[in-house]
Amino acid sequence: MKTTLEALEGNKVKLSIEVEETEFDRYLDGAFRKISTQIRIPGFRQGKAPRKLIEAQIGLEAARSQAIEDAIPASLALAVREHDLDIIATPEVKLTSGQETGSVAFDATCEVRPVVKISGYKKLKVEMPSLVASDEDIEEVVKYERKRHATLTDVERPAQNDDQVTLDLSGSQNGVPLPGLNVEDWLYEVGRGWVAEDFDKHLVGATAGQKLEFTSKPSGMSDDADFVVTVKKIQEQVLPELTDEWVAEHLAEHDTIDAWKTAVRGRIEVSRLNQVRNTVVEKTSASLAGLLEIEAPEAMVQNDLRARVQNTLKQFEAQGISMEQWLSITQQTAEQFVDALKEQSVLAVKVDIALRAVAAGEDLVASDEDLERQFERIAAQLKKKPAAIRRSYEKNDAIVDLKAQIAKSKAIDWLLHNAEFVDDKGNPIDNETILGDHDQEP
Repeated sequence: MKTTLEALEGNKVKLSIEVEETEFDRYLDGAFRKISTQIRIPGFRQGKAPRKLIEAQIGLEAARSQAIEDAIPASLALAVREHDLDIIATPEVKLTSGQETGSVAFDATCEVRPVVKISGYKKLKVEMPSLVASDEDIEEVVKYERKRHATLTDVERPAQNDDQVTLDLSGSQNGVPLPGLNVEDWLYEVGRGWVAEDFDKHLVGATAGQKLEFTSKPSGMSDDADFVVTVKKIQEQVLPELTDEWVAEHLAEHDTIDAWKTAVRGRIEVSRLNQVRNTVVEKTSASLAGLLEIEAPEAMVQNDLRARVQNTLKQFEAQGISMEQWLSITQQTAEQFVDALKEQSVLAVKVDIALRAVAAGEDLVASDEDLERQFERIAAQLKKKPAAIRRSYEKNDAIVDLKAQIAKSKAIDWLLHNAEFVDDKGNPIDNETILGDHDQEP
């Protein structure tokens, strides 16, 4: 087999492949064996008739056509490995000679994964939520706890934020009542923002006995709804006085206001640190992808999107939810559902290309030891021997992909230790504080 490689524009290459006649004859033999299982020749068991008899009965043209059909993908796969191409879409193949006799030659136009260099990744800045709890954060928790012990007093004035209002609520779309938005004598705290975009804005200033009619977009829905709200009662929340005695009585684990606020601050900051640690890889990857100067190749996006759609549908099926039910619940069209997943696919493709660039820039590669550790991990999960896992990867030509995944894992680990983390005000956050005992292994 002879091959030549020509670079084209737009992350494409053209492979010109010639399967010499002597080599192609093996594919012809295979084609005749395949055809022999589909026809019956008197005196021979099906699949056992000699090639010459089959050729005499059906002619060479049908077998040659089958042989070409078999030779092209097999030869193309060999050529792709020979030239170490990372193909991201089904190649466009054009037969150039050998349709009837002689050697078989064809051209394959292949779209390959872009290989880029990224400037700026060595000084990557990643914005994370602040780890420090502000005084306002503490006061919000304190106010919430005091509200839990508040008393309600009837008032004659118009409703204000933080008031508790008793109301009858009716929400509908095109005259059809919406589930959960039709209740009577509902006690609601003005300002919570639970019902719809500007629901609370209509309540502020309303008086007891007043009937409100307006249109607004319900929370979690994409279309407006018609609301009819009757305000029946307005009550003011009277919060208990904040004293050391009140704290000691209602919060048994604390004796003073200061001790309680110190504990609250600690809980908030531990919670935030855990949240930051859970999202640091995602945010670092997204920040890196933002440095990429090329668009995500559509072929890669579509490959990722198909996998996401299939996985999502499998999750729905496992939960006993149909696609139609999900779209109805979330007030989405199928197009909106796919578009949302496509945004994730575009980001995933950019992250893939960018991490490969970092791995190349820092010479981060998968060693033999890395591969063996990965085979051992997979073997332990599947309760098989590492050697069997390796053979499976080799059989499926998946070693290259596994090495790439390991290299990308090393790249993200490098970024986590070298990026500059800051909060929303630009204050630096220590890497080791975020990473803790983090020890990313490939």
